[in-house]
Amino acid sequence: MKPAECFLLNSSWTSLISHTPLLRLNALDFSDLWDDEDLELDSIDGDSTHNSPSQTTASPMVPPPPPLAPPVSLASESPWSSRTLRLHWRALLSLQPLPRVGRFGPQSIWATLEPVHLDTNRLEYLFESKNNSALCSLTAGRQQKQSCVCVLGVKRSNIITIALSRLPPAHLLPPAIHSMDNTVLDREDIQRLQTLIPTEDELNLIKEAKARAPCSALGSAEQCLLTLGDVPHLRARLQLWAFTLDHDTLEREIAEPLFHLKLAMEQLATNQTFRCILATVLAVGNFLNGCKAKGFELSYLCKLSEVRDTHGRQPLLHHVCVLLLQMYPQSSDLYSDITAVTKASKCDYTQVQLNLCQLEVLCKASWDQLRLLEKDGKKRKGGGRKDGCVEEASSLHQQLHQFLKDCEERLKVLRAVYRRVINRFHSFLLFLGYSRSMVRETSAEAFCKTVSDFALEYRATRSAILQQREKEKEKEKGRKKDSQSTPEFKIKLQQSPSDENQEQVKLEEVLKTPDSSSSSSFHFDFTLPRQRSKSSDKKGFHSSRRLKW
Repeated sequence: MKPAECFLLNSSWTSLISHTPLLRLNALDFSDLWDDEDLELDSIDGDSTHNSPSQTTASPMVPPPPPLAPPVSLASESPWSSRTLRLHWRALLSLQPLPRVGRFGPQSIWATLEPVHLDTNRLEYLFESKNNSALCSLTAGRQQKQSCVCVLGVKRSNIITIALSRLPPAHLLPPAIHSMDNTVLDREDIQRLQTLIPTEDELNLIKEAKARAPCSALGSAEQCLLTLGDVPHLRARLQLWAFTLDHDTLEREIAEPLFHLKLAMEQLATNQTFRCILATVLAVGNFLNGCKAKGFELSYLCKLSEVRDTHGRQPLLHHVCVLLLQMYPQSSDLYSDITAVTKASKCDYTQVQLNLCQLEVLCKASWDQLRLLEKDGKKRKGGGRKDGCVEEASSLHQQLHQFLKDCEERLKVLRAVYRRVINRFHSFLLFLGYSRSMVRETSAEAFCKTVSDFALEYRATRSAILQQREKEKEKEKGRKKDSQSTPEFKIKLQQSPSDENQEQVKLEEVLKTPDSSSSSSFHFDFTLPRQRSKSSDKKGFHSSRRLKW
């Protein structure tokens, strides 16, 4: 049965689920979902158009805010645009009005971002446009057109490619496997990885092909197997990891993804680091493109690591991390703050809808089956049979009736939660500046995966920068310590003593040099015998006294 047909129930069944009880499923609390969020996106469009026609028509006439970078020409063929690399993003040149019902505020996130002041001279130097056309188009799509080494079969390669589309980037898998990081890989990811474990023949085949063509890049499937092949005892690690995890029921498979999506929107809407990243990327992109875009589609965040400057060949994501560490030192690694986004990216919300439809169909069919059993019980009771089987069947019917009523109440909660969470997600995309046509084309899992993958790349880049700075500090301390222990430094220290060792140097000079008065008084004594010296001293003493008298 199609998903749309699952909700076409009869009138009696619709009357049973007309009202909405408290939105709580076990430990998952959805009570903060609004009643107004029962409206679909089409209803919001019509409501917002009806209530604020002047706002819609007047928005294109509003003058743009002051530019974040120095004023530049907006013409696409301006001389400024040819001096730097261009970011091929999907710019939001105007911000559409938000609907009246909004969970995240009356303005989009772009209207609330703080301006970012950049060192435009350095950016112009780093991303200077070269004559070589290859440097002006460093995107993944063009890089994939280059020849690559592919040695796996078509079926095996397709299986790996499909699995990789649901996994983090391949170079981030070994650290997660070694640390068994559940925030990066969940139970389904582990199951996918178990299908990707390379054999010895595959690894040897890939290594031989790579040796024959060292200048050619490996295909995505070959590179993934080669990366996983470097993890020792991969099969044992994945089996042990899978043993430590568990799964839940169909109801939890419906409720938990919705709860993750609801929490993911809250985390992104309130995260300051996410806002700082958007503001910084927008400012850099506006400078490089020579435009005044109000925002950009967030799918471009994953391409920041593919654009490289023309001097040091560092990715744009590296420079964004450096800018954030300079301007916002209190910012976080982002990935640790949006754990719900990562969990939501691993959910299939189309399957969630299908599971909900299937649960409704099963529950309705159970009611019909129970009614048939009750009719059969009434016939037996009307026929005069009052044996123990009839009484036992009646008790069972009562238990089944109560069980189905409980299922019905929980199904009401699930339907209301699903409807309101999806409608809130549509409002959230409008809050991020998406148009209504883009909202209808964007799935929840695709959006969350884009943000999660970017946050993972951002955390890795940020960690590498901090580790490099720490190494440089340690090296600088080592150089200072080595220079202080050299003889030249000691001689220099003695020649020009500082205030701290001034007294020490003076004390050493006093100990090395005898006192002038004591040397003159003992010089005569050391040249004469001891007794003669004493007698002469005594005689001299008495004679001097007699002369005075």
